[in-house]
Amino acid sequence: MDNARTHRDLLAWNEAIILVELIYHVTAAFPKDELFGLTAQLRRAGVSVASNIAEGAARNSSREFAHFLGIACGSLAEVGTQLELAIRLGYLQRAPDVWAQTNRVRRLVTLLRRSLRTTAS
Repeated sequence: MDNARTHRDLLAWNEAIILVELIYHVTAAFPKDELFGLTAQLRRAGVSVASNIAEGAARNSSREFAHFLGIACGSLAEVGTQLELAIRLGYLQRAPDVWAQTNRVRRLVTLLRRSLRTTAS
């Protein structure tokens, strides 16, 4: 049996996948004229979080992994900004579950980045 660990073993990646699912659910109710605007942008940013965690985990070094986790953090900031905009435009109510999941993923990615820095030192 192969004991190699992958991104699928990372709590941060699994929680990011849940975030993407939540984003897809809430954006399904956005106005149809936003399909190629805010809907698509928010979905792309959410997918980017999980994708960058996966890509970083597949890289050859902790330094490269940390770089991709930094990109994931940037995408999380995009998600937060776009959620705020959706609320202000009236497309979304407060959506506490999506906010909570975004914050959870941010904390996990931050902890993972910190552990990589500690390991590299």
